[in-house]
Amino acid sequence: MATRGAGFARTQTSKRNSRKNILSKIRHGQITGVGLTRGTQVPVALLEERDKRVKWQGIPALLRRLHESSHPNSDLSDIHSMVMELSSLLSMEAMSFVTEERKTPLQSISPNTYTFDLFGGVDLFVEILMRPTLTVQGALPILSDDLIKDCLSVLYNCCICTEGVTKSLSVRDDFVTFLFTLMSNKKVFLQTATLIEDILSVRKEMVQLEEIPNLPSLVQSFNQQQLANFCRILSVTISEPDVGVDDKHTLLARSTQQKTSTCPSRSETNQVTLLNIPGFIERLCKLATRKVTEVEGASARLELEDWHSWLDNALVLDALMQLAIEEAEQSSTESSDESSLSSTPLRHRLPQSMKIVHEIMYKVEVLYVLCVLLMGRQRNQVHRMLAEFKLIPGLNNLFDKLIWRRQPAGHVLHRQNQNCDCSPEISFKIQFLRLLQSFSDHHENKYLLLSGQELNELSDIYLNANIFEMEALNNTDRNLVCDGKKGLLTRLISVMKKEPIDSSFRFWQARAVESFLRGTPSYADQVFLLRRGLLEHILNCIIDSGCTSHDVLQSYFDLLGELMKFNIDAFKRFNKYVNNEEKFQRFLTQINSSLVDSNMLVRCIVLSLDRFESQTKDMKVIEVFSECRLLSYMAQLENRWTFLFRLINIINVQTLTQENVSCLNTSLVILMLARRRGKLPLYLNALREKEYAEKYPGCLLNNFHNLLRFWQHHYLNKDKDSTCLENSSCIPFAYWKETVSVLLGNADSGRSSRCAISTYIDEAYRDLNRDFMEL
Repeated sequence: MATRGAGFARTQTSKRNSRKNILSKIRHGQITGVGLTRGTQVPVALLEERDKRVKWQGIPALLRRLHESSHPNSDLSDIHSMVMELSSLLSMEAMSFVTEERKTPLQSISPNTYTFDLFGGVDLFVEILMRPTLTVQGALPILSDDLIKDCLSVLYNCCICTEGVTKSLSVRDDFVTFLFTLMSNKKVFLQTATLIEDILSVRKEMVQLEEIPNLPSLVQSFNQQQLANFCRILSVTISEPDVGVDDKHTLLARSTQQKTSTCPSRSETNQVTLLNIPGFIERLCKLATRKVTEVEGASARLELEDWHSWLDNALVLDALMQLAIEEAEQSSTESSDESSLSSTPLRHRLPQSMKIVHEIMYKVEVLYVLCVLLMGRQRNQVHRMLAEFKLIPGLNNLFDKLIWRRQPAGHVLHRQNQNCDCSPEISFKIQFLRLLQSFSDHHENKYLLLSGQELNELSDIYLNANIFEMEALNNTDRNLVCDGKKGLLTRLISVMKKEPIDSSFRFWQARAVESFLRGTPSYADQVFLLRRGLLEHILNCIIDSGCTSHDVLQSYFDLLGELMKFNIDAFKRFNKYVNNEEKFQRFLTQINSSLVDSNMLVRCIVLSLDRFESQTKDMKVIEVFSECRLLSYMAQLENRWTFLFRLINIINVQTLTQENVSCLNTSLVILMLARRRGKLPLYLNALREKEYAEKYPGCLLNNFHNLLRFWQHHYLNKDKDSTCLENSSCIPFAYWKETVSVLLGNADSGRSSRCAISTYIDEAYRDLNRDFMEL
């Protein structure tokens, strides 16, 4: 028995070594280029003999036969049976990988796919697919649609199951370009698009769309379903890559990066390429706004908590894919009416709710592309197109029936920054809100979010207040605004007020509404929203609801600041809601809990206070001023000093980001207003005394000096940011620059030295000349 056991062990060791020897030689050859580089170079007899021992499932031998049968002059129709055999060996591993939600490909779990790749299967299948483009003489080889589908499916399965395959394909520019051209074949579009999306997601260098042959005619040939799927690919080509490391998001890091790259990025170039395709934006608008026939009743709805079970079912996934193929085959003409498809056998096997989710998934991709284009350099051109093709009125018509349908009971709320897979309906809502935010932000087209009746209301507000109507409102084309009595903005506020307290939608809703108010403060815009109870809703969320989400609170603070800025009616409403000291202290506690979140509101209060103090003849202002707890609190000099000290203390040049740079600008607003009243030395001396009281003299003022030097570096070359600062504060940007210069001691007059930071730092603690880029 001992002898038999030893022999069995030797046999097993021999099997492992024989497999290891061949595999290691192939791997070594692939790395060095010397010796065996693919399994098809191994003699057939040796492959078959080793296969019996190590159970390669006949894959190396099959690949060898396939290689010999697919030479340039062969009839490729004869190889389909071998491709199908290989596909069946790999597909089960891919299905297992997907359904079990594995994160990392493992050789032990996907041995067939690993063996296929090792023995040159991936390269061979790429060669077969591209053979028609590589043949220069004689008749072009013909690949059937079914053969192409199976080849693409095998490659995609390898990308899923075998580490490194996707990256190796992504560096092959010729293959990536070939896949784009292959999408012109409607029968293989879905498989091709799926593989391209996977490849582009790991590609280090973004593909240049202008280099894709005949891209305009390719895009124009897509039907609406194919165009929606193509948007998934486009999202990778027009978005700036996410660097994924926090310090790369700092303004200092971005500033350094911009110095090394002055030309437009590839994503910006790709956006221009898309905008130059005739009819592209118009078709996206039609896709985003087309209606979906919806059967009434609960049975027709796909409950949000059930969507995972639908989409994780392989049969349903296959049905959806087949549905799209059938739609492509039947849609010989462009149409937004899907009723013609209801007679297909597949439609009888799919619930109506799946059709709705199917359409929602399309719209998510389309809205994302439109949103990215709205935030790009061609923003004004995109705005003109979206207005012309009536995107906003179309979305308004979909709002109640599709975009914001009544939430099902028991819906598990998605929270901001929570790591989970959003359902299609949640993703759709968030993408819709992001689009509204981008559309309204600092652009006169924001009034398209209103109806004609609501535009009349705004005009009446201006008239009753004896204020000139804003030019943007006067210039709004009423043929392009929302239909009916309620526009999108009013509908959004209605659902916002009904949203559960711990819903992350509150964050996106507040951002979208705030963007409508951004820019130069508009009294009529503010009153329009005040009439709809928005201020009371915000205060309820901040003070009484028990909301603890930093994201939601920050968005509500920002919105409250825009709603109240310079508006005495808003401060009167605030005082009516916050009608006792206990409520006011709860409000202050929320503000002080995180100044990064609430500093924009602090800025609003300081700016408003300064304006109201100059309106000494306005009886309404005098009345509200005497009663309002908030204004009285900020009017106390010591409270403004405390805010100023804390705002400067929580940031430095190395930690400045787009999120917290507002703290620096708020501190500057406080000092600019002090300078206007000749009190700047008083404020700087208060900072100096605070430093000494806290036992670290010079630390705060040295930090502030460095921050202001970076401010000059950052803002004096950024037109958009400087315009935003000027419009939102109603302080000319020239005064911003001048105040910073005075604080840094760059002015010549002796009097200005009392307004220079360096004057208040003792020589022993002064550290002003170091390069902030090296700090």
